[in-house]
Amino acid sequence: MIDACVVNASPLIFLARGGHIGLLHEFARQIYLPSAVAKEIRRRGTSDAAAQAIENETWIQIIESPPIPPAIVLWGLGPGESAVLTETLSRPGAHAVIDDLAARRCAASLGLKVNGTLGLVLLAKQSGRIAAARPVMEDLIRGGMFLSRLVLDRALALVGE
Repeated sequence: MIDACVVNASPLIFLARGGHIGLLHEFARQIYLPSAVAKEIRRRGTSDAAAQAIENETWIQIIESPPIPPAIVLWGLGPGESAVLTETLSRPGAHAVIDDLAARRCAASLGLKVNGTLGLVLLAKQSGRIAAARPVMEDLIRGGMFLSRLVLDRALALVGE
């Protein structure tokens, strides 16, 4: 388990839809959600699983979105991705939980630690928090997460599935 992570919308949405929001809490002691991301999720409506999670899960801490530094602005990312990376940058040792490829590349250029939704599931399997990763990933895919079968099968092979 790590000390802190800053979460973007898509991992939170997919984990909530798939019924696996608790994997975030098992990944990090502190879960930060920038207000820009919370706003994006709340626009989905109160019946949305992710919107319900940010209102009901006391371990998700919504924080004000910080001013975005020029090194991140130059990447032209969305407000949520930019806020996640900015907040992660301000918290040494924190991980960004983000799926967007451009945002992941920006994070790498800044030397930030990044995990995506698939990575969280694989870590949960490796640490024994879940018995099998495939059923969890199938739940997430049914909930709208796009992942090619080739990528999924290669990733699952890394954890012996």
